[in-house]
Amino acid sequence: MKPIWIVDDDQSIRFVLEKALMRENLPTRSFTHPREVLQALNNITPEDSPLVLVSDIRMPGGSGLDLLAQVKERMPGLPVIIMTAYSDLDSAVSAFQGGAFEYLPKPFDLTKAIELIRRALEESQREAVGAVDADNTPEMLGQAPAMQDVFRAIGRLSQSNVTVMITGESGSGKELVARALHKHSQRAAGPFVAINTAAIPKDLLESELFGHERGAFTGAQTMRRGRFEQADGGTLFLDEIGDMKFDLQTRLLRVLSDGNFYRVGGHSAIKTNVRVIAATHQNLEQRVAEGSFREDLFHRLNVIRLRLPPLRERREDIPVLTRHFLQQSAQQLGVEAKRISDSAIALLQDFAFPGNVRQLENICHWLTVMAPAQAIEPKDLPPEVLSPSTSYAAVSAIAAGSLNGASHEATAAVPVGPPTALNGHGQSGMPKPLVLNMPSEDWQSGLETQAMALLVDGRTDVWDELTKRFEATLIQTALAHTRGRRIDAANKLGIGRNTITRKIQELGLDD
Repeated sequence: MKPIWIVDDDQSIRFVLEKALMRENLPTRSFTHPREVLQALNNITPEDSPLVLVSDIRMPGGSGLDLLAQVKERMPGLPVIIMTAYSDLDSAVSAFQGGAFEYLPKPFDLTKAIELIRRALEESQREAVGAVDADNTPEMLGQAPAMQDVFRAIGRLSQSNVTVMITGESGSGKELVARALHKHSQRAAGPFVAINTAAIPKDLLESELFGHERGAFTGAQTMRRGRFEQADGGTLFLDEIGDMKFDLQTRLLRVLSDGNFYRVGGHSAIKTNVRVIAATHQNLEQRVAEGSFREDLFHRLNVIRLRLPPLRERREDIPVLTRHFLQQSAQQLGVEAKRISDSAIALLQDFAFPGNVRQLENICHWLTVMAPAQAIEPKDLPPEVLSPSTSYAAVSAIAAGSLNGASHEATAAVPVGPPTALNGHGQSGMPKPLVLNMPSEDWQSGLETQAMALLVDGRTDVWDELTKRFEATLIQTALAHTRGRRIDAANKLGIGRNTITRKIQELGLDD
């Protein structure tokens, strides 16, 4: 794995970060002043290039801001974290303006520092993977007949700046299609900026989209450019547009109408040249009829509609996607890619994938971390893949029910996150997972059933047994979600790093 570069004239800072990153299995390379970094950049090979640069802002050998500017000229995609004392916050503003990923105030909390470096590392890897994916977009999307209309549409739209609306179930790959539309358009040299409008709180979304002026609201210490400005000359992808609040829809409509907008707290109109691609899993016609989505905005966005089929409608793509995701996951984790048997592939092809391509990708990450051998067999697959309740026939029945008036959200009743592939205590001694293959609102009934089974069996350790299963399932699912990173998993679960380490040892999860 490529190293993280640390630049600081303070030996104690370098030592602390080196040791903490070493515990996370992250290689480092340290420098005492900027001149050493620039010399190293002149002589590195692609394998030795940094994934993240962490630099102090004031050093005897030069300024961290000057170093930032020179590094950004050579490696514009490299995330740079600037370390600064609290008295240097004005300099931190300059760091942001110079393209820094984030600043780290001194003295810093070590756990938060590692978390920040992890975020920068993910950004760096996402950039690298994105470059690979951009060269292989058709292969990534698949070659099934259900995708041919999508390919043809991308081709037809390649020379157009028309607004596109992508519809499809959650996890079906709508952003990949948006990136393909951008890549093959006349705006390919410009930026591609994506924002999930449903993932950002209403109070922050306006600032995210349009930016804000200094002092516009509490905490707005500097001017910030919004996504419309960042995407100028390129493409702005608005994901889950159907969940946007009604008052923000009005502001969005104005931008789409004349290309002008105001930053929050601003008084001068800003002109932007952006192609908008929107996506949603919602039925926008229904939301318009309900009065929760503006009809004029709907017609403004719905110039060209592109439907992306769910994964269950293109099962023949599952083998190539599975092998691609296994290769990708191994590359990200710095391990050897695992192979998957034809029999395991056949089971995946019979799985409903309510979470679509994203769920398949998550399962492949989980298999890379949790499968015990290099060759993945059917027994290594997560329990929900082996459950008949998640077969294509079952989901087809659910879909048929939704057509007859049942809620489309019924598909969410199928569990998505793979907790574990082990049954019983096995050779590893791990607790049997708490597998509740039923609607999420009725999981308590599943717990009651398992508790009753143990009680009928005469067990007197039911509390301890089910608690162990519950904790093991939560931890393994969180580790799968964070691709094996314990600190991130602990943060997601709301527990401490020492707690998750102790629990992993007590439950035998690292055997």
